[in-house]
Amino acid sequence: MRVILDTSIWIEFLKGNQPIHDQVHTLLIEDEVIGISAVFGELFYGVKNKKEEIQITKLWELLPKLNEENSMLKAGRYANFHKFMHKGVGLVDASLAYLALENNAKVWTLDKRLKQNLPYGVSYD
Repeated sequence: MRVILDTSIWIEFLKGNQPIHDQVHTLLIEDEVIGISAVFGELFYGVKNKKEEIQITKLWELLPKLNEENSMLKAGRYANFHKFMHKGVGLVDASLAYLALENNAKVWTLDKRLKQNLPYGVSYD
């Protein structure tokens, strides 16, 4: 099973918070985690020091990637159709839902609004 980790999960992992850290570690070892540019963009946006930047860079380089060509455009249309803006779901989160749906993957998030609006069978719990 391939899993897209939302920024909220990556932050918990990077902080070493349990049980998420160990669960993500297992998924990484099993090569189940997919790197998404928007999520890693958010992680880089919040970098506080060189050590964090190096750690995030190494993770990004390690992970398998999806073809994200035009994914933000497609996610915008998908989100508009499903009225995500009115439900408090932003474009980056909408892109995770869209990419998961289109690539038979799951999304693991701590964001309640995103979780409530994921398509059936896409949530990773």
